[in-house]
Amino acid sequence: MGNDQHFVQLKDIVKTYLPEDVPIGAIGEDSNFVKELNINSANLVDIILDVEDAFGIRLENEDMDKMHTVRDALNIITQKLQDKK
Repeated sequence: MGNDQHFVQLKDIVKTYLPEDVPIGAIGEDSNFVKELNINSANLVDIILDVEDAFGIRLENEDMDKMHTVRDALNIITQKLQDKK
């Protein structure tokens, strides 16, 4: 599974938690979850849980602390999947 496919999968997860005033098209690799996508901390936790389920990985607190943008999330997902091999 390549990074493009990871992005599509992550975008699918994130769009569920977008507020009504944020269009799905606003989700880009450089989008900040809180500042640009207006995702609150409770929904961010839900996104993390969904990411764990979708990718079969476990995210630690330090991973969550580093996950500010979609690109950060993709990098963490890629690293976790490589570590799993």
